[in-house]
Amino acid sequence: MLEVVLSAKSLTKRFGGLAAVNNVTLDLWRDRIHAVIGPNGAGKSTLTNLLTGDLAPTSGSITLGGRDVTHWPPEKKSHQGLGRSYQKTNIFAPFTVWENVRLAAQSRDPQQPWNPWRWLQDASASAATRARAERALELAGLQGRRDSVAGAASHGEQRQLEIAMTLATEPQVLLLDEPLAGMGVAEAERMVELLLRLKKNHAMMLVEHDLDAIFTLADHLTVMVNGQVIASDKPALVRADAGVQAAYLGEEH
Repeated sequence: MLEVVLSAKSLTKRFGGLAAVNNVTLDLWRDRIHAVIGPNGAGKSTLTNLLTGDLAPTSGSITLGGRDVTHWPPEKKSHQGLGRSYQKTNIFAPFTVWENVRLAAQSRDPQQPWNPWRWLQDASASAATRARAERALELAGLQGRRDSVAGAASHGEQRQLEIAMTLATEPQVLLLDEPLAGMGVAEAERMVELLLRLKKNHAMMLVEHDLDAIFTLADHLTVMVNGQVIASDKPALVRADAGVQAAYLGEEH
């Protein structure tokens, strides 16, 4: 039986008279990729920001791991197991790949009594931190690039690194915002392979414009237009929906 890890019910966000997200309900299951597509302005980014806590909903609810996290701030949701990537790659460019991932892993170290010198200590001294970072590097396929400067990596490797940093926080849920954006064919293929590997132990929501990748990856597909869900089902059924074709897919093919 599938395990629902994150659930949003009747989620709405209004900016004045505009409903950027209007009565959206969705569930994210472990071992499943739930893709969300729609034209620009459909409300996809707003939905993601509601789930992460970067925006507060006007109404509706969000549960994560069985707990009501509707009004939790992003850092608290992160510690509860919610990880995300951004449209624009978010890494520490001057640092090495290993240092980036280690810093993300360090965020999960237990808080110690206040020590004015603790930030001068080498985080690599923590065996637990090293183990989290090593696992994340391996999962993301970046072991061979660990000593490379992050800013000198290719665009695809930087996107892999951002996901590795997210994995180092040991999330249950991954919210990935256009992870294939700007990639060439070879890099996109590597990213698709990575996401398929990751879905085994995570619930995943994927916002992406690459429809070929979407129909390769998605187990469930939700289509948004003007803040509302117009279809949500298995990808083959959504693709055949006349309303979806008229509103969105017909623009792409």
